[in-house]
Amino acid sequence: MDKLRIDKWLWAARFYKTRSLACDEIGKGRVQVNEQDVKPARELKVGDVVQLRQGAIVRTVTVLGLSDQRGPAPVAQALYAETEASIAQRLQAAELRRMGTEPALTLEHGRPTKRDRRELQHQWDARWSASIK
Repeated sequence: MDKLRIDKWLWAARFYKTRSLACDEIGKGRVQVNEQDVKPARELKVGDVVQLRQGAIVRTVTVLGLSDQRGPAPVAQALYAETEASIAQRLQAAELRRMGTEPALTLEHGRPTKRDRRELQHQWDARWSASIK
């Protein structure tokens, strides 16, 4: 096998769970081969450099092998080699996420506590009393 469609290879290398997800990401311009935008039918060969964006992370891999069958993870990882710069960038992004603030601390509004509900009920009773005086 000399050439293989890029969407099949991305699926077989376990970058995406289904071929249709791989096609969608390619269509959105998140996958490039040799620094060029591609279509899902683009044929990939050994030695090509694939750059793909998954969320905020950009991964750059070199194609080492071709397979049109999705196998276990160790077999899939043998199909490519990630560049050193890509690995360093991914580790740096993971460190930034780890050192980031706790998302729950930034919430100002959310589900009220029991104390908050009592205060709201007290305010409601004081403002909108239906009793006749």
